[in-house]
Amino acid sequence: MTAPCLIALGANVPSGQEPLEQTLRAALERLKALGVPELTVSTFYRTPCFPAGAGPDYLNAAARVRWDGTPGELLDVLHRVEAEFGRERVQRWGRRTLDLDIIAIGETVLPDAETQDAWRALPLDEQIEKTPDHLILPHPRVQDRAFVLVPLADVAPDWVHPRLGCSVAEMLDALRKEALEEVVAL
Repeated sequence: MTAPCLIALGANVPSGQEPLEQTLRAALERLKALGVPELTVSTFYRTPCFPAGAGPDYLNAAARVRWDGTPGELLDVLHRVEAEFGRERVQRWGRRTLDLDIIAIGETVLPDAETQDAWRALPLDEQIEKTPDHLILPHPRVQDRAFVLVPLADVAPDWVHPRLGCSVAEMLDALRKEALEEVVAL
């Protein structure tokens, strides 16, 4: 099955001597080399670190790509590329040399609707403490995060969340104005 996949990209610490923008561009090239052809890449955006105070500002983007394998295989490729750029999974929501997240694959809901809904409904304090042990799609926080939705609006404004029934554009409209103002195009 080939479905458009939405991937969020981010970094807030250099993986070497190059600037963050170069890291994101190099990661996109590496994904292509590993069989994940890009269709569209968003503008790059500077955003405050989340949660506040956890590190320097991020550079974020989104890509719409094509993938012919399973969601788990795509996740493995993303983790491989993160590791190649020095990503260490030490702290949840910590500093990142590279962060590649699958936001959605078409209308796919994983592992099932009930689990996706439960993770999406977690209170913030539990989000910080709990980490799922399996892939959850769509990403359970997509509707809450301007740093994901603003870049997604560049590449897939009409994608509709299969559980919420809202498009990217509609989810953006539901966010606080202050959150949107923090996402600044380069």
